[in-house]
Amino acid sequence: MQDLSTLEGRTILTGDRPTGALHLGHLAGTLQARVALQDKNDVTILVADMQALTDNAGRAADVAANVREVVLDYIAAGIDPERVTIVRQSDLPALNELTMLYMNLVTVPRLMRIPTIREEITQRGFGDGTPAGFLCYPVSQAADITAFGADIVPAGADQAPLVEITGEITGKVNRMAGRKVLVSPTLMQSNAPRLPGIDGAGKMSKSAGNAIALRDSPEEIRAAVMRMFTDPGHLKVSDPGKVEGNVVFAMLDAFDPDSGAVADLKDQYRAGGLGDMVLKRRLDGILQEMLAPMRARRAEAAADIELVDHILEEGRKRAHVLTMETLADVRRAFGLEGRPGRSAALSELVSLGEDCEAGQVHEGLVDALSASRARFSA
Repeated sequence: MQDLSTLEGRTILTGDRPTGALHLGHLAGTLQARVALQDKNDVTILVADMQALTDNAGRAADVAANVREVVLDYIAAGIDPERVTIVRQSDLPALNELTMLYMNLVTVPRLMRIPTIREEITQRGFGDGTPAGFLCYPVSQAADITAFGADIVPAGADQAPLVEITGEITGKVNRMAGRKVLVSPTLMQSNAPRLPGIDGAGKMSKSAGNAIALRDSPEEIRAAVMRMFTDPGHLKVSDPGKVEGNVVFAMLDAFDPDSGAVADLKDQYRAGGLGDMVLKRRLDGILQEMLAPMRARRAEAAADIELVDHILEEGRKRAHVLTMETLADVRRAFGLEGRPGRSAALSELVSLGEDCEAGQVHEGLVDALSASRARFSA
């Protein structure tokens, strides 16, 4: 476990599936760390809409709509698109081709040995009807990580087997190439707490109705705090209470800046004489103060109708060249001599037709085509 805010000069890839609103669990788990990392590292945040479809194909419209909401949540949390590359997974064709190539290096039994995959298949009730895309999403993640040359992947312990798969693929491609063309990533586990849902039943999840979203109103936040699970045996203020499993204390541990005061409250609660409402009012005040400026940033960003599209387009332009370079190296390792990405470059020229003045081509595209010519004329 490490304080991720201490990292400097690293290439970091992280991201989220746009399946719903980001909430306090995301804030404590990754968003605060991303804000701390963005000043001294090369950070890319991938909005993984393609991966979200592996178990949400019937909700494709919701996934597409959630991309905008997730980007607004990033801005609300303090992530700066000028310092961080925010990019939509489906905007990068190189990721799909890398996934297809990497699938030739991983067997189905190897994927089924990943504990996270087995657990998620059971949780979703897929049984024998597991979508092929879902089973292979660890390969897609490997494509994401290697395409950006990420050497650090901040994630929870449950993601360790997935990062391990990436390392195996990296090793195989490098041996095929006869040189190091891909970076083998390191999983960096955060020391941030894993927040439970407000009902105390499992992790916080908006779909389970046990989350506080970053965009929730003051009234919604207060109502959620008042419903939080505490200690069912703490019937009277004078009764000794249990801190372990108490969601209010879990939230105070995560967000109360006065850890000394929280420790004192725990002692008082265990001894008896401290009521749940005192704790809940304290937590409500802390969350209201913390989330109010986030809501304001989000509202300001949402008022600019073109902002999210601009952020994603800038992210795509930054990421396109890098991911295509990685794809070119991997194609060579597989003995494929064609020029990757020519159709993508052509489609970009077409899409820019209405926006570019005569005789002008987007600087990013010029760089991409120049790099491509240099690579294939060598």
